[in-house]
Amino acid sequence: MSLLHPDRLFPAEPATRAIARRLYDGIRHLPILSPHGHTDPAWFADNEAFTNPSALLIQPDHYVFRMLCSQGVLLEDLGIPARDGAGAEADPREVWRLLARHWALFRGTPTRMWLEHVFSEVFGTQERLSEANADAQYDHINECLKRPEFRPRALFERFNIEVIATTESPLDPLAHHAKLAADPWQKAKGRPRVITAYRPDPVVDPEYEGFIRNVEEFGALTGEDTRTWSGYLHAHRIRREYFKSHGATSTDHGHPSARTADLAAAQCAALFDRVMSGPASRDDAELFRAQMLTEMARMSMDDGLVMQIHPGSVRNHSAQTLARFGRDKGFDIPARTDYVTALKPLLDRFGLEPTLSIILFTLDETSYSRELAPLAGVYPSLKLGPSWWFFDAPDGMRRFREMTTETAGFANTVGFNDDTRAFLSIPARHDVCRRADCSYLARLVAEHRLEEDEAHEVAHDLAYGLARKAYRL
Repeated sequence: MSLLHPDRLFPAEPATRAIARRLYDGIRHLPILSPHGHTDPAWFADNEAFTNPSALLIQPDHYVFRMLCSQGVLLEDLGIPARDGAGAEADPREVWRLLARHWALFRGTPTRMWLEHVFSEVFGTQERLSEANADAQYDHINECLKRPEFRPRALFERFNIEVIATTESPLDPLAHHAKLAADPWQKAKGRPRVITAYRPDPVVDPEYEGFIRNVEEFGALTGEDTRTWSGYLHAHRIRREYFKSHGATSTDHGHPSARTADLAAAQCAALFDRVMSGPASRDDAELFRAQMLTEMARMSMDDGLVMQIHPGSVRNHSAQTLARFGRDKGFDIPARTDYVTALKPLLDRFGLEPTLSIILFTLDETSYSRELAPLAGVYPSLKLGPSWWFFDAPDGMRRFREMTTETAGFANTVGFNDDTRAFLSIPARHDVCRRADCSYLARLVAEHRLEEDEAHEVAHDLAYGLARKAYRL
């Protein structure tokens, strides 16, 4: 018996389910576009075998380890290395046994659906994970990983990925992307398969650890005097062009809020001097981030990079976890987010520019119908990113469509991006989204709100066409 039911996520009502099946059959084999994510470019540049099941499927995936942490499992016992070295030597088999022992925690979650897709479709396992079979499943996956067909590039081909974007800091030398650029595999189909994206948070957020040191390193990297406002801005332009030369089509901004500002040049220079002179006040840090979103939009007008704004996360909420393990360890928590007022300075300056493309994400679902859909439904510069992070799950995807379509339509959205470090979950995540979208469209057809031929066109757009257009791929 398969772990995956062929009608999973489709409507229970038979006639509507039949429509969803037909829609899904028309798109299920489309190539995957992954225009925003956090996979390691070294995987594709070096094409080395993955080391073991735990290092591949548990340790990079904060969806997995945050749930285990919620029930008292220690991060170091999962092999998550602490700054003092604890956890680095955890036995990967014991890490896998911990997952199996706590498998019931994932009932009803998208994490279970993604992992069972990986177990079934990638490794051919059809038995539910349990304590009793944990070692056998570990050994089976571990043996698979030693074979050439399970190396990163082979899986890339098997998953039918057309392009994948990683995300790097401006301080990253992009060595792996440079290695890829010299490899015939990278452009074997006439265009880059692995591209980068420009994530400037370490040098635009005065509250980011080591901000002043980062800005100075930024200057050394670009040859610009980044102790001056003009030199600092020019350094961004230089690095953005460098990222473009390695395939970048987008920037990404993980600010705490969506606030923007449009200060006069003298005010900008004075603000920059303040944040570079020592620990910035909270107000100055927020104002500087706000101004930098407008500056990034200005630069996007010139170089064509698509902006992605990901606000509304209180990142690294646990101070103890941040101090012991560093960033991105599952303790990022959604917060209420204002868009209408926060984005107005930027939109007053650039909002009506059709050549500017800004993709908005949110972790505050209450803003979908109240703010985001009305904004994207009128400003030509704005598009809605998909349900993201805590909401890239079947019900979250359904709520997103229900709350945005009547105001923004489909064309003002950008399809789906998987936003993950867990490489093997990418086809699973896209499959979940395709099924969820087909279920939503099937309901519109069944209620005579959309003709089925139109629903087939929309399904194709949501799975492929909108992302390709929005991210300028």
